[in-house]
Amino acid sequence: MVTLPFPPSSLSGHAKGHWRTKAAETKKWRAWAHAATIGARQGSAYQCADAGDIPVTIRFTPPNRRSDRANFPNRLKPILDGIADALGVNDRRFLPSYQFCEPEAPGKVEIVL
Repeated sequence: MVTLPFPPSSLSGHAKGHWRTKAAETKKWRAWAHAATIGARQGSAYQCADAGDIPVTIRFTPPNRRSDRANFPNRLKPILDGIADALGVNDRRFLPSYQFCEPEAPGKVEIVL
């Protein structure tokens, strides 16, 4: 399982702002996800199959009730890219399912492969 802080709205595809700022934020989150995946794999026997779908369960625990659950998956692209990089697979193989938990500060997202 990979656990990261709850992703900010700035990662959303419809977030406004200068592209350079968003690119830096995206790069940071992708690197965090990559490092967290490498750390989670330490001592784990998990192996990805060479082909086919990879089921991914994503559990959102937002920090508060102010966000729209329908937009949470939009924030995951750099995170899933970082996980795919660490696993050495193409992220198009991921078959995500989503769980939405009650808010709990400071918020987190858990990805189970």
